[in-house]
Amino acid sequence: MGLIQNVLAVIVVLGLLVTFHEFGHFWVARRCGVKVLRFSVGFGRPLWSRYDRHGTEFAVAAIPLGGYVKMLDEREGGVDPADADQAFNRKCVWQRIAIVAAGPIANFLLAIVAYWLLFVVGTTAVVPTIGQVAPGSPAQQAGLQAGQEISAVQGERVRTWEDIGLKLIAHIGVTGVLDVEAHGGNSQVARSYAVPVNDWLVGQDPPQPLQSLGVVPWRPAVPAIIGQLLENEPAQQAGLMVGDKVLSVAGEPIADWHAFVERVQASPGRELTLDVARDGEVLSLGIIPSHKANAGQSIGYIGAGAEAVNWPGSAVRDIRYGPLEAAGQAVQRTGEMTLLTLGAIRKMLVGLISPSNLSGPITIARIAGDSARSGLEGFISFLAYLSISLGVLNLLPIPMLDGGHLMFYLIEAVRGRPVSERVQDVGLRIGIALVGTLMLMALYFDVMRLW
Repeated sequence: MGLIQNVLAVIVVLGLLVTFHEFGHFWVARRCGVKVLRFSVGFGRPLWSRYDRHGTEFAVAAIPLGGYVKMLDEREGGVDPADADQAFNRKCVWQRIAIVAAGPIANFLLAIVAYWLLFVVGTTAVVPTIGQVAPGSPAQQAGLQAGQEISAVQGERVRTWEDIGLKLIAHIGVTGVLDVEAHGGNSQVARSYAVPVNDWLVGQDPPQPLQSLGVVPWRPAVPAIIGQLLENEPAQQAGLMVGDKVLSVAGEPIADWHAFVERVQASPGRELTLDVARDGEVLSLGIIPSHKANAGQSIGYIGAGAEAVNWPGSAVRDIRYGPLEAAGQAVQRTGEMTLLTLGAIRKMLVGLISPSNLSGPITIARIAGDSARSGLEGFISFLAYLSISLGVLNLLPIPMLDGGHLMFYLIEAVRGRPVSERVQDVGLRIGIALVGTLMLMALYFDVMRLW
């Protein structure tokens, strides 16, 4: 069932992103007087199609992993002399630039709309309160304490753990100090703490900023009570039932769900004896956790979730803005995520971030499915981030991508004449090789994560 949900979620996500991207090209092409022959969502044989009054075919094709807008172009075949003025190649260079740039711009606009919707409807987030500070960690050296709320990172205001993660990730590779502002704990006065870092997060796969600082977020105590079970996983096969309370593992008392998870994760492939309370009785069950890859290590996994607990009102906050303020916040968030994505690409090229962080269709499908199951808020947030990533990727100056075409057209605008067909052909071959290599690498790392 999970696989089906993942597949459906990724089809919906990619379908929306591709439709908006291609509509950007289509809309501007029409405004520039270019005849559009086909607007296709997906590749391959059309499953459905129809023609509008302009003679454009709108199609949904069988392979839902992309799409395209086919425009009239004398370089791609014969053109009726009566329609020559509607050919893409006949348009001035600035019109061609506008048409090509419109696709990525549409993706950024989609992200802005998605974030605007989230900010207007409102989101519920956990207040970034420190639960524990690891002994000897950078956070402890700086003087941060349990019970404090983090309110700013590097001088920029933060309101949630997500905000903090984004600010910290943006400083990968820093050597020196990270400025963290916090209040609460033993003092209600906000003060700044200089957290020492050296080659911050360099080589970590995946980067774990909070763990690297030695900060553990506060969370309410979660009793070790089974709240959900996945079908055909070790927990269900061992006879565990929803409502069971885990008392001990291999004779060692279990204080809470976190302690239970730690014990399971430390025991992949090893049989454990669980003592559980059920209907006033204590039962002993044997279970063998399966193996699961996590951050390059094999951990135990049984396919069980904790019973939901209620967070106190002081530990969560509602984030909501009026329509106008939400628009500004949406633009700001889109800008921040765009810069973060560009920074990640740059740091990957110089070796500060491992290429194994590349994600392909398998990881995208898994995250899309997880975000869809987590609720509309998570799904829309993921859609916005993926839309930004698609926009940034397409603007990279790689022949074959929109950014490569823009590069050639900008050179033409400066030189006053087009780049030669030979140079464009060589560039296209290089672009195909680069994009193909990136796709193979992403797919390889996807498979390794599954393995």
